Amino acid sequence: MPPSPTPSPTSHNPARWREVLRVGGAFLRIGATAFGGPAAHIAIMRHELVERRKWLSEQHFLDLLGATNLIPGPNSSEMTMHIGFVRAGLGGLLAGGIAFVLPGMVITLGLAWAYTRYGTTPAAEWLLYGIKPVIIPLIVLALWSLGRKAVTDRLTAAVGIAALVLYFLGVNFVIVLLGGGLAVALIRRTVTIRALASFPLAGVGLAAPTTAESSYSLLALAWTFLKIGGLLYGSGYVLFAFMQAELVERHGWLSEQAVIDAIAVGQMTPGPLSTSATFVGYLLGGVPAAVVATAAFYLPSFVVVALSNPLIPRIRASKAVSGLLDGVNVAALGLMAAVTWELGRAAFVDVYAVLVGGLGALLLWRYKVGSALLVIFGAAMGLLSVLW
Repeated sequence: MPPSPTPSPTSHNPARWREVLRVGGAFLRIGATAFGGPAAHIAIMRHELVERRKWLSEQHFLDLLGATNLIPGPNSSEMTMHIGFVRAGLGGLLAGGIAFVLPGMVITLGLAWAYTRYGTTPAAEWLLYGIKPVIIPLIVLALWSLGRKAVTDRLTAAVGIAALVLYFLGVNFVIVLLGGGLAVALIRRTVTIRALASFPLAGVGLAAPTTAESSYSLLALAWTFLKIGGLLYGSGYVLFAFMQAELVERHGWLSEQAVIDAIAVGQMTPGPLSTSATFVGYLLGGVPAAVVATAAFYLPSFVVVALSNPLIPRIRASKAVSGLLDGVNVAALGLMAAVTWELGRAAFVDVYAVLVGGLGALLLWRYKVGSALLVIFGAAMGLLSVLW
């Protein structure tokens, strides 16, 4: 069966614009409550948009996730762009991506203002202490549901387990993803040598840092974050290594402590960790620089998603390369499972945290509460731990 056509992005149908607003509203809500890093963000999106709203199927969500892992840029943010594009064309892509980033960006601007005024950022350990345990059941539920779709036979099960093991052995995740895809494709004997050789693979990493060399300007800042956004592979945490190389060692714009503080802000705010670009921009040049740094960082993602999204249904429909996508999907879930283990170790630090996680799981599985209410519950339990 031929792939369903992608909605025309140029349509002026009022219903299309209502759908764009609906996409923006959904991702604004998710962005305001999406704590916990990329794995948690993906789990929240699946719970809200696949399970509750029925915007797309589990298989389509999996295919978007696999494609997102193969292109540069922040993964969870690109998922919002992919889903927005599926729902409402280019308008939905823009609405989804901007709405998801906006809450974290606004909060980050407030924290950056406090940082420049008082030399520190407000502590929010109690917030994360309560939220982290309730996010884990959400990720586990996503892994279980997506895994039942992705693991279709012994081969895909073996690739998923191998990805999990290779993660803990320190193998580069891009190699794991591509290796998983190629393994499934080759063993199924459905991909030709020519198709494999022509599959695109962007470069990873930036040029080796040099000594501090340039003075700050908005144009230089934009170019720096455009490069980072165009070359970033993996989770948002990889961003910080690039920031160290470019902002501290190459340009000498920031101190190492300022980069560490940017990391802390990215972890304590909802939405993508890459809103640290907002923090850095504010430190260097106030609100204008914060907007420039954030926009430059995300621009490559908007372009790449707009170009690649229409190809995904065709890839799935093609027997020649669908095995590759199956392998990437299950390898991505294996990596997600490994990250969940590490998140769980960081979240369940004591008996109280285990209790909060257990209550969160009960609310999720027994009473089917939404992810926003789940995060609010976790925050309330974190506050209770302070007052207790």
